[in-house]
Amino acid sequence: MAKVIIAGGGIAGLAAGVYAQKSGFETVIYESNRVPGGNCTAWRRKGYFFEGGMHWLNGSSPGRMLHRVWREVGALSPASRIITADPFMVCLWEGERICLYRDPGRLEDQLRALSPEDGPAIKNLCGEIRRFMPLQLPVTDLPGLKVREKAPAAPGALLRMLPALSRVLPLGKQRTADYAARFRHPGIRMLLRGVVPPDYDAASLFYTLANFASGDGGYVEGGSPKLSAGMAGRFTELGGVIRYGERISRIVVKNGRAAGVIAGGEYIPADAVIVAADALAAVDTLFDEPVRKGWTGRMRRDTIPLVSTFVCMGVEADLSSWDENVLFPLKRPYEYGGVRFTGARFYNYAAYPGYAPEGCSVLTTILRGDTYEYWKDARDRGLYDQRKKELFETIRDRFGEQIPGLAGKAAVWDVATPLTYERFCGSYHGSWMTMTPPGSRRTPYPCTVPGIGGLYFAGHRMRPPGGMPVAVYSGRTAAQRLCRDFGAVFG
Repeated sequence: MAKVIIAGGGIAGLAAGVYAQKSGFETVIYESNRVPGGNCTAWRRKGYFFEGGMHWLNGSSPGRMLHRVWREVGALSPASRIITADPFMVCLWEGERICLYRDPGRLEDQLRALSPEDGPAIKNLCGEIRRFMPLQLPVTDLPGLKVREKAPAAPGALLRMLPALSRVLPLGKQRTADYAARFRHPGIRMLLRGVVPPDYDAASLFYTLANFASGDGGYVEGGSPKLSAGMAGRFTELGGVIRYGERISRIVVKNGRAAGVIAGGEYIPADAVIVAADALAAVDTLFDEPVRKGWTGRMRRDTIPLVSTFVCMGVEADLSSWDENVLFPLKRPYEYGGVRFTGARFYNYAAYPGYAPEGCSVLTTILRGDTYEYWKDARDRGLYDQRKKELFETIRDRFGEQIPGLAGKAAVWDVATPLTYERFCGSYHGSWMTMTPPGSRRTPYPCTVPGIGGLYFAGHRMRPPGGMPVAVYSGRTAAQRLCRDFGAVFG
């Protein structure tokens, strides 16, 4: 049995580990934290559960090709409860409740009734959603790979994707904010800008909306820990070993091959190494010299990190009558870290059992904007905790102006900054995805580096914009490449 060491126990590392272990390799995962999951994370504070990773899952529906992968790696099981909230998001605009319904027909009827003058734009919007509905991440096998069970052939599914593929390029040339600007109704504009970051290309907007319309994009009850714990359980059941609390400080390359790692000051030899940490950070920090070969230069040049701050609060109030995903304009805009916010959005977990004490609720908001240097400056000047408290108080007060009875009810709070994700997950620039502005390349990076044998890369950075689907699929791809190189049968 060839020995494989995997750097990182997030979604990509766990997926690579499951498939490598199933394929006959002796596999050890080194995870610097005490729990698995990486960026797919959540935490508890005084009886409240704060979700910091998954908000909807691509491949949650059995009708999607990626669903099989999630089942194979143990993330989903027949017992998994998938919640597909409908409407997925609600925009509160001057007394109107504008719902982002999953069904394009229902969405179209509501928007036409709300804004008849936007009729042509609404027709275009819902037509594009329908065209994008068949689009999904194809699950295929590498050429020349020996497999125990082939990936399900789906020529019909691929043919159904063609209408959407013809629209990806033109929509990929404009920003989501520019597409939304064609609507006269400001509430509709705000709703669309809330689906994906406004600077993302419009193809991302329609891929997301179509994912919801197809019945996919559900939330797994139990959240990020449930997903990653299932994968870790599957890996260890197969005989794999996870070394928690142990960080790999160096990947050793000898004679043009990955020969092992340094962890805890000790050299651990291996026949192959899979880097499932943030690739953009890893190529500069995990080797004796930064890796400058092949695709690494393009990744350095092209990656625009998507940086976010999570503000979470546990409130002593029952908010189960509110929708799960709410967007609204602020009565008093504010500025934080050089970014101006005129609207707010929160995820409401009041209806989820076990997320808060009885009669209480959890609210989380994600503030997008590159505030990395702001927080770094705060840490260096000893102002880090103070600025977190100030940000929480700003969010609490703005939410209180929208949610009656919230004032004075925030019992617990926490702020996860870009530095939090850098510290716990090794994320480059504290980011957890990659921006895809108009004209971005979405082609995957190769999982190997020219001139270094036995070295493989996996993770969300390997195909923009990243996220959990890319992470799990890249882990599978790395394991397949490993099998092909070593002559093993995959799966």
